[in-house]
Amino acid sequence: MVKKRVKVCQFCKAAIDEIDYKDMGKIRRFTSSRGKILSTKVTGTCAKHQRMLSKALKRARFLAMLPYIKT
Repeated sequence: MVKKRVKVCQFCKAAIDEIDYKDMGKIRRFTSSRGKILSTKVTGTCAKHQRMLSKALKRARFLAMLPYIKT
């Protein structure tokens, strides 16, 4: 039997309370190559931070800091 590695939320680990939409380095890691938001199963983020992350990504897209899709 193979043990699955438990993914730890990177934001909880770093004790981050608020995800900033201007921090492009952190936000880009949680998008796919096509520009979509990656799921919690892939990234390992908790539900609380996943909600904050999606809001930050959508805000960054609205302000044209991130593209909606990559072609």
